[in-house]
Amino acid sequence: MNWMQIYRSRLKTAAEAVAGIKSGDNVYLGSGCAAPHGLISAMTDRADELQDVNVIHHLTLGDTPYVGSDMDGHFRCQACFVGSNLREAVNEGRVDYVPIHLHEMARMFKQGVVALDHAMVILSPPDEHGFCSFGIEVGVTKTAALSAKYIVAEVNRQMPRTLGDSFIHVSKIDAFVEVDRDLDEFRPEPPSEVERKIGENVASLIGDGACLQLGLGSVPNAVLSFLDDRTDLGVHTEMFTEALPHLVDKGIVTGEKKNFHPGKVVAGFIMGTREVYDFAHDNALVEFHPTDYVNHPVNIARNDNMVAVNSAIQVDLTGQVCSESIGESIYSGFGGQADFMRGAAMSEGGLPIIALPSITSDGKLSRIVPCLDPGAGVVLTRADVHVVVTEYGVAHMLGRNVRQRAEALIEVAHPEFKESLLADAHQRGLFGRLFRGGGPSR
Repeated sequence: MNWMQIYRSRLKTAAEAVAGIKSGDNVYLGSGCAAPHGLISAMTDRADELQDVNVIHHLTLGDTPYVGSDMDGHFRCQACFVGSNLREAVNEGRVDYVPIHLHEMARMFKQGVVALDHAMVILSPPDEHGFCSFGIEVGVTKTAALSAKYIVAEVNRQMPRTLGDSFIHVSKIDAFVEVDRDLDEFRPEPPSEVERKIGENVASLIGDGACLQLGLGSVPNAVLSFLDDRTDLGVHTEMFTEALPHLVDKGIVTGEKKNFHPGKVVAGFIMGTREVYDFAHDNALVEFHPTDYVNHPVNIARNDNMVAVNSAIQVDLTGQVCSESIGESIYSGFGGQADFMRGAAMSEGGLPIIALPSITSDGKLSRIVPCLDPGAGVVLTRADVHVVVTEYGVAHMLGRNVRQRAEALIEVAHPEFKESLLADAHQRGLFGRLFRGGGPSR
C-alpha cells in the first residue's frame, strides 16, 4: 500500500483509537500546548472499564480529567513537570511528581525504565510524501511516541508543520483521528516594572553574537525587550517563546555566530500563541529537535558565548537555588534549568544566569534567604550558579567563597531585608571572624 492507503485504512473515531488501552497500561500524553484533548476525553470516558492506568507527561495546559477524584483507582498521573492544572492534585497526593532533568526523559522511555504501551499525540496533516510533523511539541513527545508500542495521533489541521528532526511517517502510526480544533495557547503575563528592571540588568550581560536560552516566565521574556541594539544573536533553547519572532524579524537574531547549527534557531517546543505557531510553520530558519538532543549539556556547550537565563523561587546566601517547590509544596519541576545552566557553564565564554525579583509579589518575604525553606528542593547546587540578578543589580558567584557570595547576594537583596540578612549570615558563621558589626569586611 502507498502511504495514503495506509493512512485511510487507519482512520478511526477517538473512541475506536483508544479502545486498546488496558488496565495497568502506561500511556504517554503529548505535552506543552499539544495535549490531545479529544483522545484524553475518549480515554477517560472508559474509566469504568479500566484500573490503574498510568498517565505520563511533562508540563501540559488545559483540562486534566484523568486526575479528578472520581478517577481514583482508574487513572494515576505521573507528572514530570507540574503546572497550575496539576499543582493542587500533586500536593494532595492524587498525582505523582517525577523529578527529572528534561534531557533524561528520553532515556527513561528508550531504556524501558518506563515502558510505554500507548502514546497519544497531535500531528500535522501528512505532506505529499506521507510525513507528519510533531509541530509545536517535538521535544519529549517524538521520542516518547517512537518508544511506545502503539501510537494514536490526532491529525489536527491547526497544527503547524515545523521543520528539523520533527517528522514521523504515517506507516509508524497505528491509528489516526482527524480533528480541526484550536491548539492550546500560552501567553505569559506582561512583565511588571520590577521584572523589566531585572530584564534590563540581565541584558547588560549579553553581548553581540551571544547564543540565548530563556526559560519559562515573565522575567526571561522581559530580557528580550532590551536586546534591540544587539547584533547576530543566536538561539538554542528548549522553549520557543512569544518574544522571539520580534527579534528575528528585526534581524537581531540571525544565528550567524553560532558554532552549532549556525544560521538556525534550535528549539524543542513552542509555548506561545497562534501568532507564534504561524511564524514557525514551514519556517526554514527554525529547527525543532527532541529534547535529549536540544537539552543535552554537551550540545548546549557546543555554542560559544551561550547565555542561559532562568528564574527561581529562592536563592540562599551560599548560592543554592530552589525553583521547583515552595518549601515542601511542589510548584513546578526541574525542566531544562540544570541542563542549560550546566551547558552554558561549559560553553566557551558562556554565562549561566539566575534572575528573580528580590521579594515575593506581596512584598512580605525576601527571595534571597539565609537558608532555603525546610523541604525546598535544590535544583541548582552552589557550584552551578555563576550569576544571580535582581532588580537591584548583579551578584557574581563564580570562584567566590561563601563569605563573598553572601556579601554579593545581600548587595542585590531588597533594602528592607538587608539588615536581617546580614544578621542571619553572621549567625550562620558565613562571615567568620571577619564580621565586625558594621557589615562584612570587603
